[in-house]
Amino acid sequence: MKIATIGTSFVTNTFLESLAPTPEAECIALYSRNEESARFLAEKFHIERVFTDLDAMLKDPEIDFVYIASPNSLHYEQTLKAFQYGKNVLLEKPFTSTAQEAEALIARAKEKHLMLFEAITTIHLPNFHYLKENLSRLGKIRIIQCNYSQYSSRYDKLLAGEIPNVFNPDFSGGALMDINIYNLHFVINLFGIPRAARYFPNKHPNGVDTSGILILEYPEFLAECVGSKDTASMNFGMIQGEKGYVIAENGVNGCRKVVFYSPSGEISFNEQPYSNLLVYEMKRFCEIFDQKDYAACYSLLEHSLSVMTVLEMARKEAGIIFPADAG
Repeated sequence: MKIATIGTSFVTNTFLESLAPTPEAECIALYSRNEESARFLAEKFHIERVFTDLDAMLKDPEIDFVYIASPNSLHYEQTLKAFQYGKNVLLEKPFTSTAQEAEALIARAKEKHLMLFEAITTIHLPNFHYLKENLSRLGKIRIIQCNYSQYSSRYDKLLAGEIPNVFNPDFSGGALMDINIYNLHFVINLFGIPRAARYFPNKHPNGVDTSGILILEYPEFLAECVGSKDTASMNFGMIQGEKGYVIAENGVNGCRKVVFYSPSGEISFNEQPYSNLLVYEMKRFCEIFDQKDYAACYSLLEHSLSVMTVLEMARKEAGIIFPADAG
């Protein structure tokens, strides 16, 4: 898999680091409007091709996949452009700004027989799969709690009067889109689409959410998902059942360790040797691509669409509106 990247943020750096233990994948080109930023990453990771013209990069016949890590509001148009040049796409979370955009991209990928993946760590982690396979240990599920809170250095800039992209509604930013989405992927992948979702945000005057609590209602239990970029917290995912409970330590984005607790004792599991969490998703994507397993690709896309559908419903109900909603 020969990859080109769009974006030079911290997550792009982490993505490029994840390729070292993934010999099936190689980055051969970088795109950024800022050549200096691209040159810095190119030199660090020994990448020869640097582009400031996106069309010029997408014309490169050696590129199989484009990894898109630009601001959220650009995901849709840049993916469509990559498809025009016959490129498969790895699209950083959140998948799109709206469910309508997600549906359109999925339809276009199928039409052009191209692969499209959402780069979300949680659902590809070995510890998450162990948790999923052993949920029956808990008996009937009654309560779910997830908290992923990480004080953002960009929040200081917001307080100082700047509007960083991650806190800008024009770029489809906010805590729900950026951080609580991990909790949403976790719960929906385990239990499917809830029958109701309500979001209670703390908002900045510009209308973006800096933190909030998302409540998902299922027929027999409730899930509480806390995501914050204006405070820090102990991060965890906990599922409580009538026969015991399980904790995903240090947040569901990483599931660094899974521990099942019951009256008969506790069972710990950790089979994640890589500290870079993106390695696991990349290995899975390479496997699907090498095997031309479009059924597996489409199954993952169905999950991404489910997440976007619930996310958008909760966001709009909370009065958080993006320019993309007008489309």
